[in-house]
Amino acid sequence: MPMLNINGRDLSVDAAEDTPLLWVLRDHLGLTGTKFGCGIAFCGACTVHIDGKAVRSCSFPLSAAVGHAITTIEGIGATPIGAKLQAAWVSAQVPQCGYCQSGMIMAAAGLLNASPSPSDADISQGITNICRCGTYTRVRAAIHQAAKA
Repeated sequence: MPMLNINGRDLSVDAAEDTPLLWVLRDHLGLTGTKFGCGIAFCGACTVHIDGKAVRSCSFPLSAAVGHAITTIEGIGATPIGAKLQAAWVSAQVPQCGYCQSGMIMAAAGLLNASPSPSDADISQGITNICRCGTYTRVRAAIHQAAKA
């Protein structure tokens, strides 16, 4: 059985090596904060971190995740950047329906890990997640707020 390190905990899973990480998280481990959106790594609702880098888990096989630190939306608040982003998300009233927001926060945390003081252009280039409610202006404001915190 593959062993995964998820949110600082070592967990074994009984799943085929080619199973997308998204389904391992949701169906095998009950971590349902990571959402299914498109299934083709386009929308970003399924974004998690692998060794601090944002990846789309719907197209990331279980076999590639073994031996790496995986952080999900359930664990991002325990990181300094994640806690700042979550506070900024509330302060800027980012979510509307909220479906894409876990992926947005994970993408934003990945961006801030790579670029602690991103410009608007950095945010536009780094956050490619889709929000059907159109909260992009508030997402940008929250990322800037978290970067300054």
